[in-house]
Amino acid sequence: MSKTVTIRLDDENYKKIKRFAQAERRPISGFMENAALSYIEESAFADELEMAEILGNKELMARLKRGSAEARRKQGRLIG
Repeated sequence: MSKTVTIRLDDENYKKIKRFAQAERRPISGFMENAALSYIEESAFADELEMAEILGNKELMARLKRGSAEARRKQGRLIG
């Protein structure tokens, strides 16, 4: 079920968003939903360069594997 969300924008930002939405022939709400989801997707996952850096860090990989094994065994500490 869809939800309604209200946001407050100043005039300049509203005009900017409206211009981009019109350029894509979308309603403002559809444009903003797509923009938010794109941002989340970009932020939530490592790109190829970041992943290569992570995989190349032997100490980090060992810690991740150890932490994953502890989590499977329900051991270790949850740090929040």
